[in-house]
Amino acid sequence: MNAVELHKISKTYDKGKLRAVHEVSFKVKKGELFGLIGSDGAGKTSLFRILTTVLLADSGSATVAGFDVVKDYQQIRNRVGYMPGKFSLYQDLTIKENLEFFAAIFGTTIDENYELIKDIYDQIKPFSDRRAGKLSGGMKQKLALCCALIHKPEVLLLDEPTTGVDVVSRKEFWAMLKALKEKGITILVSTPYMDEANLCERIALIQNGEIMSVDTPENIIKSFPTTLFAAKSENIYKLLNDFRSDAKVDSCYAFGEFLHITLKENGGSDIEDLKEFAAQKGHNDIFIQQITPGIEDSFIRLMQEKTQKPTH
Repeated sequence: MNAVELHKISKTYDKGKLRAVHEVSFKVKKGELFGLIGSDGAGKTSLFRILTTVLLADSGSATVAGFDVVKDYQQIRNRVGYMPGKFSLYQDLTIKENLEFFAAIFGTTIDENYELIKDIYDQIKPFSDRRAGKLSGGMKQKLALCCALIHKPEVLLLDEPTTGVDVVSRKEFWAMLKALKEKGITILVSTPYMDEANLCERIALIQNGEIMSVDTPENIIKSFPTTLFAAKSENIYKLLNDFRSDAKVDSCYAFGEFLHITLKENGGSDIEDLKEFAAQKGHNDIFIQQITPGIEDSFIRLMQEKTQKPTH
């Protein structure tokens, strides 16, 4: 059984002038940790609002925990835990008061489902009398997760939960998600961070409101269709422009301290050809090696293919 299903969901704003999502379809299996990966403005939040029944799609259909997002909105709200990207708890209430409030909304108590949140709540319990507005980013994150879990949901929807949080808190948060998955909760999480894609069992890559690929991170990386090279020199900006002017180069983009390069045709002497071209352009300190692509490289490649695809 699938915990979440979307079939050709589309949504526009401003009387149809602004397209948020276009014919989005994917499925999340029961008990799966699934990632929706895309940059800001890709359409992730619109999809989450549709799945949590706070926004109506223009067309298409979707179900959560087997219930239709339009007809069965009340059943979905009782079975879903939702953590929006922006911290939305009551800033003037304490940690404990926020948790008690959300438990009361769902007709339960902190004690009733304490085992589910224990490992998370115990980390912030010493500060239970501190107002939520005075918490650090990591502590706000943990409190919001506790409030989303207090009614023991079947499906947990987390919209960019680690945005703006330090690296250590991000790592802790994903460890918490893995533990929750082991307890049988289905988790759909969105993130703009490509490195977090590898922490999911399957992912959907989304850009400009359209799904580009749905698969395991490993399979998406394996499907990278060509050889990838990393290059750098003292004048990296000049090197970028020079390689982009080379007729043999298919793509060249900055990636940390390196450039990542693909060629229009792969051959046995690719590295030597690149080095020779760079030397002709005055780069005497050039470093080039073949590398294994990552999720971000695959994402960029899919974006390029989509841009180059002819429209009818």
